[in-house]
Amino acid sequence: MAHGIGEPLEESVETHIQSVDYPAEREELIASAADGDAPADVINFLKCLPRERYGSREEVERDFAEAARRLLGGPGAGGPDRRNIGRDLVEGPGAVTHHP
Repeated sequence: MAHGIGEPLEESVETHIQSVDYPAEREELIASAADGDAPADVINFLKCLPRERYGSREEVERDFAEAARRLLGGPGAGGPDRRNIGRDLVEGPGAVTHHP
């Protein structure tokens, strides 16, 4: 899901929230997408939005990065922390480097 950039309109989150009247609850956004036959990826993405209530579509779009992080399982979202992959191998105790 590219959030509107180079993706089919029917798979775009923005397409499915255009008809919502704001302010709106997150559940209203989800219901609107479901009523518009949105794919499961779009509905699951909307379920990951961090706020319960949004005053405008722009507020929703500002939270897209957080929703994507939650959906994909980034740090703090219950998924693996991928910020320092392999660091212990090269910086930890007993680390072996191949530098002269």
